[in-house]
Amino acid sequence: MKTAHRIRVAATLGVSALLSSSVLAQWAPYPALPTPKAPDGKVDLNAPAPRTPDGRPDFSGTWRGAPTGQRGAPPPQAPPGSPPLATFRDVGSTFKDGLPFTDYGKELLSKRTARNSKDNPEASCLPMGIMQFWSQGFPRKFVQTPRLLVILYEASSGIRQIFIDGRPLPPQEEPQPWFYGYSTGKWDGDTLVVETNNLRDDGWLDIIGSPLTDAAKLTERFRRVNFGRMEIEITVNDPKAYTKPWTVRHVQQLMPDSEIIEFICAENNHFSPTR
Repeated sequence: MKTAHRIRVAATLGVSALLSSSVLAQWAPYPALPTPKAPDGKVDLNAPAPRTPDGRPDFSGTWRGAPTGQRGAPPPQAPPGSPPLATFRDVGSTFKDGLPFTDYGKELLSKRTARNSKDNPEASCLPMGIMQFWSQGFPRKFVQTPRLLVILYEASSGIRQIFIDGRPLPPQEEPQPWFYGYSTGKWDGDTLVVETNNLRDDGWLDIIGSPLTDAAKLTERFRRVNFGRMEIEITVNDPKAYTKPWTVRHVQQLMPDSEIIEFICAENNHFSPTR
């Protein structure tokens, strides 16, 4: 990897880490959504989750991934009975025996790590993929309507649509595959269950290159625990890369009265990971 490219990749990942504790903002804080307050006047993050007029949990707001431990420290243990936490660098690091790779998946990961994982799409200003979007530190904004949930990821200016209007997923291998795939959701009580298919064949689930292929189907279960906390469980079913489905958990923290900022990665992007 050339020095300039290595510096740029390191800077990108370093910014992700820094933003997990504080986010630079251009808009001044503004209470665009109703915000419950504690007796001391601070935002009551433990207040009940808000609901839409039809009684559904309302995910609207700006969120960020909760920290998953200090750099270099062992990944935090998941509570009993819950899936392991996903981590940004290696999504399988919290699994006792690692991810259940097929021979193909293991070989592909080996090829990527042999190149120092420099072919990660993010290094070329391409979308980093759903799993990485949840586990890295840049904020993401949920815009919820009765028939559509839009997620605006600050990182890479990612835009994702989740249709909750009753439409079915398109048949596998029929439409053009997308970086974010095709997503539909339905309610299971207070949990929004989202299924995604028809993803591209060159997906990366983490920094090191754990693969996601065009055979994959993702199932995300969104639950807003209270005003300030959201939990997302993601099941990866990809028979091309893994011998069995597996599930990880993401924890999201609300950023009250905050907005995402502009993120333009492609400007002056003169480097290629193949050089």
